[in-house]
Amino acid sequence: MTARAILKAARGRTVATAESCTGGMVAAALTDVAGSSDVFLWGVVTYSNAAKTDLLGVRTETLKAVGAVSEEVAREMADGARARSGADIAVSITGIAGPGGSEHKPEGRVCFGLATAAGTRTETVEFGAPGRAKVRAAARDHALALILSALQP
Repeated sequence: MTARAILKAARGRTVATAESCTGGMVAAALTDVAGSSDVFLWGVVTYSNAAKTDLLGVRTETLKAVGAVSEEVAREMADGARARSGADIAVSITGIAGPGGSEHKPEGRVCFGLATAAGTRTETVEFGAPGRAKVRAAARDHALALILSALQP
């Protein structure tokens, strides 16, 4: 299990999460493992744009310019979570789990941010439209893999 591997690899480093479409699934996966309190500082679910702004400092200008499902917003979410929590690593997730979407932002598009002391990187993954539960689970697993990759040398 990736969450267990994260706790083992952490070696004194800490993690925070900022989630939208996964609704706390990454935080839940981490805290399902005994001993997670040594690594996991906090997680926030910012489903609305107002929550992204109020809790993580995502700029309203960014949301208006590119929308919530964007690498720009994922970057600001991850940066805000890392800065506000004091964690060594913060991961963010924002996307369209479905059903629905649009021509420009299809169902299954999920943007991730990973903030560390070395900087913040973002990426977009197109999971397709296998259904809401599968998109959310895939996004959770991808975010856990990102955290683990940041902890490994």
